[in-house]
Amino acid sequence: MFLISFAKQFTQRSPIQWPWVRMFTLLVFGSALAFMVEPAGLARAADGDVSQYVLPNGLRLVVKEDHRSPTVAHMVWYKAGSIDEVNGKTGVAHVLEHMMFKGTRTLKPGEFSKRVAALGGRDNAFTSRDYTAYFQQLQAKDLKAVMALEADRMNNLTLSEAEFKKEIQVVMEERRWRTDDQAQGKLYEAFMATAYQANPTRTPVIGWMNDLEAMTYKDAQAWYHTWYTPKNAVVVVVGDVKPAQVKEWALQTYGRINNPRALPERKPQLEPVQEGVRRVEVKAPAENPYVMIGFKVPKLVNPKTDRDPYALTVLSAVLDGYSGARMNRELVQDSKVAISAGAGYDMTGRGPSMFFLDGTPADGKTVADLEPLLIGQVRKVAESGVSEQELARVKAQLIAGQVYKKDSVFGQAMEIGQNLMIDFEVADIDRMIEQIKSVTPAEVQSVAQRYFQPEQMTVGTLYPLPLDPNKKHDRPKGLTH
Repeated sequence: MFLISFAKQFTQRSPIQWPWVRMFTLLVFGSALAFMVEPAGLARAADGDVSQYVLPNGLRLVVKEDHRSPTVAHMVWYKAGSIDEVNGKTGVAHVLEHMMFKGTRTLKPGEFSKRVAALGGRDNAFTSRDYTAYFQQLQAKDLKAVMALEADRMNNLTLSEAEFKKEIQVVMEERRWRTDDQAQGKLYEAFMATAYQANPTRTPVIGWMNDLEAMTYKDAQAWYHTWYTPKNAVVVVVGDVKPAQVKEWALQTYGRINNPRALPERKPQLEPVQEGVRRVEVKAPAENPYVMIGFKVPKLVNPKTDRDPYALTVLSAVLDGYSGARMNRELVQDSKVAISAGAGYDMTGRGPSMFFLDGTPADGKTVADLEPLLIGQVRKVAESGVSEQELARVKAQLIAGQVYKKDSVFGQAMEIGQNLMIDFEVADIDRMIEQIKSVTPAEVQSVAQRYFQPEQMTVGTLYPLPLDPNKKHDRPKGLTH
């Protein structure tokens, strides 16, 4: 869910499609964004500016004007994802996301989405490691109506055992479809559980099947009462709106929730230092063998002063940032040793970060042949660096690809919400893109030299078994959330 399918890839990441792209989804939108504290008088914000408010109950409201069409994106973000779960209850964040559509004290199951559709809009939700978010896209004139709907289920959700028993079956079928029946999905799940020992990044967002089988509606209810409170929520509105009006509607809807619950303490759950290569193998029905390699690297903590995460982001783009980048050009097009080869890095998130390499060997080649060639691409950069010309071309490709996101009010709302959920500010969006622009060839070469050592490496290998010609992989019926 994120325009339904992307969020599931995004939440329960299957191999590299990916991280640097998501990082730029989070970062970029250019110089139009401006950070504003709440003014004494609510002056009209210029088109493209961002206004921010904190309601008396602690809910944070962010409004961005975009008057090019009479539409709006409305998103509610809760800082509660799978990284907050505990063993035995994995997947509960995602399960509650499903249950949020099953009725409130005043709405019957499914009525929320029916009301949004009656307004000519669409709605959905998605869960990630870091957060859970709900959204609607519709005509701007109907914004207050969906704000009232979201405020209702923020405070008045009803969970019944009967509805839960039906919906947990949908979630389990979703897990089978996305992971258990997908060879690369199974490998990725095993890979993450091998790479991390303590941090909850090791567990799948959708949850382990046994935890889903043992889950009850009371588990989802406890999650709701723990995390779904105004103090833990951010509402983002982007579109043909006026900040003063949106704030007034927010006070009339979300502002009526008087829920002073204190949030639980979040434990750091630091990952122990890795001290050697880790390997995992999966044998599953698949068309081709596949290998993925991950190196533990730093994430972005301080957007103003950190440099290595920006250099790692550019390195990932040098390797796999566009069709003519090194991995595809040298391993797929020129030497033809691979059917596919990629790299990716997501520098943002509440948990640890990893730099990925992956690939599928060509006919006549094995994963054992391909593994050193993938690592060799990084070593080439470590030994010979990158030229100013190549770096300029890579940056131009990256930045140009983000300009089109300005055409989407939903994309803008996504970017703002993601930024805030990982404790960055809206102002950091411009700051981060400027930092990306300032990365030098020496910095890219330096990170390639320092972070790709065997003691920080995890390798996952897929060995294909014969496919069952009678097995179907259709999307489960009823899967919308």
